[in-house]
Amino acid sequence: MCVLLWARAGAQEALAAYEDKVLALLPDHGGRVVQRARVTGAGGGQPTEIQLLEVESQAGIDSFMVDERRTALAAERDAAIERTEIYPVELS
Repeated sequence: MCVLLWARAGAQEALAAYEDKVLALLPDHGGRVVQRARVTGAGGGQPTEIQLLEVESQAGIDSFMVDERRTALAAERDAAIERTEIYPVELS
């Protein structure tokens, strides 16, 4: 999947710190980070971070989304992330 993340104003580092924590949980759900990149420059409505993630199954995605370690960080996420878009993609 491709994940696009937009930080709240001034929260770019907080977004990265939050993502460091939750992406570390992904292997427990049959997933891995294929690529993670931060957009350079500012403005233009661009996302702050782009991620390519590989997860073995929909069940893995579902279990990641409800992982109590992840949901316990909801306030941190809400403070850092303004918007998220997720697209299913095939890696080649």
